[in-house]
Amino acid sequence: MGASPERIVVVGASLAGLRAVEAARKAGFGGPVTLIGAEDHLPYDRPPLSKAYLDEGDPVTPWFRTADHLTGELGIDLRLGTPASALDTASRTVVVGRDEIPYDVAVIATGARPRTLPGADGLAGVHTLRTLDDARAVRAALDAGARTVVVGAGFIGSEVASGARKRGLPVTVVEAMPTPLVRAVGEAMGQRCAALHRANGTDLRCGVGVAGFEGDGRVERVRLSDGTAMEADLVVVGVGAQPATGWLAGSGVTLDDGVVCDATLATGGPGVYAAGDVARWHNPLFDRPMRLEHWTSAAEQGAAAVRNALDPSAARPYETVPYFWSDWYDTRIQFVGVPTADEVVVVEDGSGAAGGRQVALYREGDRLVGALTVNGQSVIMKYRGLIMRRTSWADALDFARARREA
Repeated sequence: MGASPERIVVVGASLAGLRAVEAARKAGFGGPVTLIGAEDHLPYDRPPLSKAYLDEGDPVTPWFRTADHLTGELGIDLRLGTPASALDTASRTVVVGRDEIPYDVAVIATGARPRTLPGADGLAGVHTLRTLDDARAVRAALDAGARTVVVGAGFIGSEVASGARKRGLPVTVVEAMPTPLVRAVGEAMGQRCAALHRANGTDLRCGVGVAGFEGDGRVERVRLSDGTAMEADLVVVGVGAQPATGWLAGSGVTLDDGVVCDATLATGGPGVYAAGDVARWHNPLFDRPMRLEHWTSAAEQGAAAVRNALDPSAARPYETVPYFWSDWYDTRIQFVGVPTADEVVVVEDGSGAAGGRQVALYREGDRLVGALTVNGQSVIMKYRGLIMRRTSWADALDFARARREA
């Protein structure tokens, strides 16, 4: 870039965007910093929206920071309620409403948008769960005792099902794949996750899709591809998300399942970096491109992108072992690494005991590349460390054996 940047614009006021503006100030950047958010709300934490926020009792809104902290202590120009509509890499401006905001460094952190299903438009009671407003609507329906149908047995959908069952409400989970979470954790452990639903009284229906919705202005029934229909007051659609890149059309930034970046999170556009769910970057630890929709990587990438942008000559590749967690019923599921594996081996199986720990390891070639634990909070980060150190498969199995025998 040559001269030191004078203006930073961060597009996306969620976790990655917040960490980016905080990192800029922590690095000593004293120039103007603008944070643009499509929602009216201040930045807030998303994982609790499908977990604790749905529980009975008074909900606690998971704000990250107060407005005074952002605009006062950090001196951020906060632009909320209007999404960015364009990025011009030639003039180095971001278009928001009628304004063109100039930048020397731009960080794209617009996240991802939930996929929807055809036939649900304009039908009350059918929701995705991505935003605070979504969570408020879903919670209100659960408070009213809704008969709930969840479409998609992924992590968010399964957490909603757990929240409904905690309240004693009937809930059905519809999953198009024969086994839930195959892409996220593999076949064997997907079956074990399915067993959690059934053990907790959730009606899990796999290998069936949604044919349509019925109702007069409000959902009343869900029709399935096998011809059955289920009564429903609330439908939560959790069938994945896609990166929010529509506003970048014509910008010159390369798009391919997200914003394409190098290992330092640079897009190739002058001064333009990306972070969080929208970023598809090369992870040197696994020597492959990745786009992660995980809390930990979003937080880390926001800070890393700004540090690299402020001093490109000292830019460091961002490498990480992916990590995510999910709470189902009274069970904590955690995963580190990648699920694409040549072999999956269950090295601890406490599934027969209440709260029993299960651990599965994932092999790719001669290397440990992943680990899934059920109620394994005391061991999961140890396996993450092994993956970070590129531990061999044999050494990983030895480590697991030593833990069992300890």
